[in-house]
Amino acid sequence: MSVNVSDASRDDAATRVVLTGFGVFSSIGVGADEFAEGLRAGRSGAKPITLFETEGFAHANGCEITGAEPERWIHHLPTETLGRATQFSVAAARMAVEAAGVDLDDLRARRGMISIGTTDGESYELDHLVGTEVASGPAAMDPTVARRVHPNRLSIAAAQELGLSDVEAVTIATACSAGNYAIGQGFDAIRSGEVDYALCGGADAMCRKTFTGFYRLGTIAPDVCRPFDADRKGILTGEGAGVLMLESLASAQARGARVYAEVLGYGMNCDAYHQVAPNQSSVARCMEIALENAGVKPAEVDLISAHGTGTKANDVTESRAIHDVYGDTVPRTVSLKSMLGHTMGAASALAAIACALSIHHGFIPPTINHRETDPECEIDCVPNQSVEADLRVVQNNGLAFGGNNAIVILGKYQDGVR
Repeated sequence: MSVNVSDASRDDAATRVVLTGFGVFSSIGVGADEFAEGLRAGRSGAKPITLFETEGFAHANGCEITGAEPERWIHHLPTETLGRATQFSVAAARMAVEAAGVDLDDLRARRGMISIGTTDGESYELDHLVGTEVASGPAAMDPTVARRVHPNRLSIAAAQELGLSDVEAVTIATACSAGNYAIGQGFDAIRSGEVDYALCGGADAMCRKTFTGFYRLGTIAPDVCRPFDADRKGILTGEGAGVLMLESLASAQARGARVYAEVLGYGMNCDAYHQVAPNQSSVARCMEIALENAGVKPAEVDLISAHGTGTKANDVTESRAIHDVYGDTVPRTVSLKSMLGHTMGAASALAAIACALSIHHGFIPPTINHRETDPECEIDCVPNQSVEADLRVVQNNGLAFGGNNAIVILGKYQDGVR
């Protein structure tokens, strides 16, 4: 049956960007369904770290992924040629394509983008190389492991695995906000007509280097991560990957795809204020940029997924910045890092997926491990138990070292309504 649509409606559908499939590797669930269940249940991924030697550290919990078997989703590349983070990235990319119901032959005939954000690249593999060099000298270093180290493999290997040749494959290294940077890049490319689809997200594997760095900063929690809590002690390092299938609304409608949410807009800035400390005015300005880009008023936002690391400095600064933008009517503000740990470059990508799933399924995930809200963090963090909610607009914060801020605004998809 043919349907007559106005040119204006057709143009609108071509420039609206929607999310139609997700690939998820996390410590609380693999795949969108299991991840959504973990979020709703307030599942914790915290456990003792086994990926590397932790002798000498007073405490060493993390949010490590166990039993995930990313090789189940890697059909064409030899897994021994892929580092741990790249395996997560490649498997999540295929999972996102399959979940979106896209025919790969059709995808191969179209222009696309693969944009993966990261903090550490393949530092897990680099740890092993350096350990070998220290113990036995450079001649003993395994060349197979050495070939796995390049961070561009996170995106290029995904293109190779899926047989996508007409793609721009980029790895974005803006640390803990990199997933949102990647989503913003894909959003722009689709809206401008530069590409027909984009696989965007972030990936990182836990590594001794990053754990040790945060430990020496005094920001590793001894047991669990308690964002916004008066007794919070810091982060837990985590790992995983989140990859989102972005495409135009016209593309999704043409193939009858399920739409989880719409990308309304995003904001980015870089203040270079301090190596590790966030800047309140810059974070607030990034939120304003995102809302302006999305055409959304603060009063229309139903939920904020905060960066919410569980450190003293971040949580107070971020909370105050939220108040600078929202005044006394702050939306509920949650931190998924209470469940997932800090997954570095995957953090804002996994959070974006969580936001989309929350919109689609109608619930707000909790901030777990919560006992008493810090009076300096005047927010409702939805402590410990998820709540049912009809979410229309959700803001996803990503803040990174060096003042690299990126914030994405997602909305509930309504046919014909923007």
